[in-house]
Amino acid sequence: MSTNLSPLQNQLLAAVGETVRERLFPYLKLVEMQPGETLFECGDTFNSVYFPVTSTASLLHVMEDGATGEVAVVGNEGLVGFSYLVGGETTPCRAVVFSAGVGYLLSGARLRDEFNRAETMMQLLLRYTQAFICQISQTAVCNRHHSIDQQLCRWLLLSLDRQAGRELVMTQELIASMLGVRREGVTEAAGKLQHAGLINYKRGHITVLDRAGLEARACECYAVVQKEYRRLLPDIGTL
Repeated sequence: MSTNLSPLQNQLLAAVGETVRERLFPYLKLVEMQPGETLFECGDTFNSVYFPVTSTASLLHVMEDGATGEVAVVGNEGLVGFSYLVGGETTPCRAVVFSAGVGYLLSGARLRDEFNRAETMMQLLLRYTQAFICQISQTAVCNRHHSIDQQLCRWLLLSLDRQAGRELVMTQELIASMLGVRREGVTEAAGKLQHAGLINYKRGHITVLDRAGLEARACECYAVVQKEYRRLLPDIGTL
């Protein structure tokens, strides 16, 4: 792992005050996050949270028949495992890494102690939680009312916002499982975007060529989520 990594590369950690950093940062552990790695399984009891830096994770709802659908994506703007803060030590969702990289691991109990100790930390994490809930609810609306093309545009934009660069390493099968649709639907939607000159898709690599065009083609759900993140978390990056 690179020696140039820092907890400050996670935008949520960068937004905390110096006093909180002094108490919290010595207990952060740098970890590799591999694509396809399950961080939490549905119903698991967990005692640690992740702050992604160069990685991105997806929260998936899993049906009884094994079908999945993404409810939210988390990257360097936030944390995976926020339910620990609100008294839940189990999670109803599966958390899976879909973009490889690194993150920082922290004891959930230590984060909760800091949450209860420092009002500024409490307010920051509560605002993050509200923005995160907005993403979950907007994803549900999008999956119900918008086309696969629009859902794919929203998903690509949200994923790009949470990592560096304009390339995503992602198979159509994995995208289909995230969106909860058939692979053929993703193939058709990706083909339309590529034909329009918005993306280039080849061998599991998606490169965004025209972000403005992608935003114009996306439904309003992407803008709603981004507006809420900016309103609640004005000090966090470019989201």
